[in-house]
Amino acid sequence: MDNLLTDRSFWVNYWERKTGLSVRIPANYLFHEQLSAIIKGQSVKTAIELGGFPGYYAVFLKKYFSLDVTLLDYFVHPPVTRGLLEANALKEEDIHIIETDLFSYVPEQQFDLVLSCGLIEHFKDTADIINRHIAFVKPGGTLFITLPNFRALNGWLQKSFDRENYDKHNIGCMDPRLLERICREAGLTVVQSRYFGHFSLWLEDEQQKPAGLRLFKKALWLVGKVFTKIFPFNSRQLSPYIILEARKP
Repeated sequence: MDNLLTDRSFWVNYWERKTGLSVRIPANYLFHEQLSAIIKGQSVKTAIELGGFPGYYAVFLKKYFSLDVTLLDYFVHPPVTRGLLEANALKEEDIHIIETDLFSYVPEQQFDLVLSCGLIEHFKDTADIINRHIAFVKPGGTLFITLPNFRALNGWLQKSFDRENYDKHNIGCMDPRLLERICREAGLTVVQSRYFGHFSLWLEDEQQKPAGLRLFKKALWLVGKVFTKIFPFNSRQLSPYIILEARKP
């Protein structure tokens, strides 16, 4: 499909080379404050995580908020999801799993909360992928999307030292104003669309990178952490993420 910056074989290879996926999800998992505020403020009962294999956020929402949770992805490896559920004292039936192509699947139900974390940036047509999210949102429900900010220093690191990974991302979609405009044009009320996080750096498969690069990355990370500890702020230049929250009328 021309809209894709990745394909199924990319994700099969990506997940098959990962180890230690069955981890215990903590209560202070990334974006926990934002999700908690949505769930409590909007009386959320049902949620779906799109493109979320192995299902970390689905597990988080079930484990700490007891929501009726669904995970949808076009690659799901059952042993990994089972291991993740067991690591978090959950049963297989605690999470509904749909393995399908988001571009051919017609939603059979809508949800109070629709979220994806690190999905939309892998597609060329940002409006199209966001509107596919919106199709899952109930009237009155919430859309919550997060994505990396590769327009920040972290993006420079990726572009300079892992160009193959960098090129799997649509850098153009990493713009809060663009995301806000797409949602408004779709009839949603935008609650927030902004850069998030003071500073962070990462590299895919970091332990396989040359020692010199790992040391350089660590030095940058330490300098950035110290600086943003003294001067904490969200910005395009340093924030590692973008978050979008919008409501459907």
